[in-house]
Amino acid sequence: MTNANHESAAETNTADLMAGPHITLDELATELSAIDLRLRQLARAAEVPATPVELADIIESLRSTAVTVREKGQHMGQLARIVDGEVPLATTFPTGDPWGVAARASDRQDFGGPAIVPTVWQLLKLATDATRPGGRETTTYPEAMAGLGIGWESKAASARRRRERNAAVAAEVLTLTCEKCNATDGEQCKTAKGWPADQAHVGRQRQAEANVDERLGYLGDNPVAVPDAR
Repeated sequence: MTNANHESAAETNTADLMAGPHITLDELATELSAIDLRLRQLARAAEVPATPVELADIIESLRSTAVTVREKGQHMGQLARIVDGEVPLATTFPTGDPWGVAARASDRQDFGGPAIVPTVWQLLKLATDATRPGGRETTTYPEAMAGLGIGWESKAASARRRRERNAAVAAEVLTLTCEKCNATDGEQCKTAKGWPADQAHVGRQRQAEANVDERLGYLGDNPVAVPDAR
């Protein structure tokens, strides 16, 4: 079983999911639709397994999961139309706060600060609000986001890269000799009584972080440059 905090090699192989360097929302929608269908096919096949085992609970779980996946796929399909500019969007949230380029330099109390890059649910809400009667001012995603996106990295990607950095630091620590306790290559730091400790001494930890950050192009926990960021 793969640790939830570390991806397997198979998970990182995403090339067959997309035609370009980054997956589009339309591609996401299509892939999710295929998974939905596959889950429903598995549920149907499981009704008559080769061995007499009652799989009713598994079948129900597969169909329930398929419904969830289908809903996500539908959301991605709607978002694909939104980002292509086909769907009008309200220019502000119900609070009156702007989003996209208009949110720059604003200090919103709701939604955790300026929503320069809106979330899935915010965009769907903006699309709904644009259809409400009352003559609300509308915009499109391309108009509202013009000039944004270069150098942006999602929260999920940032968290993954931070986990990768922390794992690299933990491995680097064990390659260094600790000036405090003289722990050498492959050894954990030790207490004054000689007990092994999970936490390295500060000097050894700091040197490991510096080595890894120099290799990765990080400044502390933060990337100095993210070439593939979107």
